[in-house]
Amino acid sequence: MAPPIFRFPSRFRRLDEILADLPIDDPLLLTELDGYLTAVAVCPEPMPVDEWLPPIWGGGYGESAPFEEPLDVRLFADMVQARLNEILRDLARGKHQPILDVDPRSGEPLWEEWIGGFAMATDVRPQSWSAAQGDAAAALADLRTLIAVASDAATLTADEINAICDAAPVRIPADVLRLFASGGRGATPAPAASAKPGRNDPCACGSGKKSKRCCG
Repeated sequence: MAPPIFRFPSRFRRLDEILADLPIDDPLLLTELDGYLTAVAVCPEPMPVDEWLPPIWGGGYGESAPFEEPLDVRLFADMVQARLNEILRDLARGKHQPILDVDPRSGEPLWEEWIGGFAMATDVRPQSWSAAQGDAAAALADLRTLIAVASDAATLTADEINAICDAAPVRIPADVLRLFASGGRGATPAPAASAKPGRNDPCACGSGKKSKRCCG
């Protein structure tokens, strides 16, 4: 079970704040972004950053994030890429921990927004996913069932839907690992921004410290 947002590491909280600051009408939630980046990571075909990054804010191929300050554009791109790199490292180690919000009343993971972000990424390059075969096709079918349930498009009984919802927090990481093991290598851990941050620039991890006194 994922911890509630206030217990997330500071880099996740900072990324969540930056997402909310995007000058668009309906910015992604952190958990939606995580689902999106996970799909990018396990896409059956490589996706260049100029293709997968702009849809996060509704942009077209190669567009920069719509911040006024170039430093904010770079910081946002670096933080998003850092999370993608982290997902890829975890998958290579045989584990996956999706970022899920938690219902404060019941303590249950809220997986629907995460799977919505995953679905959003599959729409960026649908032809890549249609070629999935074997275990990858089975894992993708499982995730698509979750997408249908989350969007109220599933033609299932109430009992079947309840069972799927209860199992979703366990099924999601298992299916993602199956996709990765089947050859999904949609992106590689590489810097998204071309400009290297200066030693006195804010660190891309979101700590608020200067780069030279943090990750730099």
